[in-house]
Amino acid sequence: MRELSYMEALREAMRQAMQKDDRVFLIGEDIGIYGGAFGVSAGLLDEFGPKRIIDTPISEAGIAGACIGAAVTGMRPIGEMQFSDFVVIAMEQLVMQGAKMRFMFGGKAEVPFVMRLAGGSGTGAAAQHSESLENWFVHVPGLKVVMPSSPYDAKGLLLAAIEDNNPIMFFEHKVLYKTKGPVPEEMYTIPLGQSHVVREGKDLTVVATSIMVSRALEAAEQLSKEGIELEIIDPRTLKPLDEKPIIESVIKTGKALIVHEAVKTGGFGGELTAVIMESEAFGYLDAPVKRLAGLDTPIPYNRNLEYHAVPQVENIVEEARKLVKGQY
Repeated sequence: MRELSYMEALREAMRQAMQKDDRVFLIGEDIGIYGGAFGVSAGLLDEFGPKRIIDTPISEAGIAGACIGAAVTGMRPIGEMQFSDFVVIAMEQLVMQGAKMRFMFGGKAEVPFVMRLAGGSGTGAAAQHSESLENWFVHVPGLKVVMPSSPYDAKGLLLAAIEDNNPIMFFEHKVLYKTKGPVPEEMYTIPLGQSHVVREGKDLTVVATSIMVSRALEAAEQLSKEGIELEIIDPRTLKPLDEKPIIESVIKTGKALIVHEAVKTGGFGGELTAVIMESEAFGYLDAPVKRLAGLDTPIPYNRNLEYHAVPQVENIVEEARKLVKGQY
């Protein structure tokens, strides 16, 4: 199978969706001639024109409001925020309006839009351009939250999100944009709310999101040389969450390590811990459920400090080894 970068997979998903359905359009800052802050929309303006690739003023609230209004009136917009951090300016539109309209109108109004958000650290972009805010939106009824970790998942999940009749927060990790993997040419969807067992193992369940999936896989290869086999699960959709594969894995291994980049306090790891502890997997645990997450600090500009502010491969190796050997 051919290989595409994560960025190319997202672009192809948008192109194919726009070719298939005239109601789909892209709206955001510098997405036209410039091709987006990270180049994801490069070339789409030439193909679809300025009526479907809409450059906006610098107003995140405007982008969100336009998406909501267009969606309610029958369009299927894709909004882009240059950095996920900037979504805070659009919280009223997204949380108070977009997330609630379908419920407030008794299901008569649908709000089918996708808000694409480039998040995460690793590019030296400092505190206001490197956050991981996905769990803010997990907390909001009415929103779905998606976090693809590979080019294959990026295309399949984005196409599924565009077809969904609900507002969706679609988090893309900036460091993943240039990573490559196999991606089919044809259109395909990955159902939202379907966790993926990325690697099978017997000694420890690792639930990882976004860029932490590839780091967990690298850690697993290192630990395999020591006879420790990690089972790695990528939820892919944080909301709705497919709990079953996670619970079944913990029952099998008896141990769980949750890895995400967002800060630990209030992070998605706490929700996953509760899911495990409130399930039948609780009786099979041989060790406490452990969380490995970002430090409770704004992301530093200094590249060395930035590196140590979020989990790296060596941290996953260390924590996994401790859990398996009972050193917790």
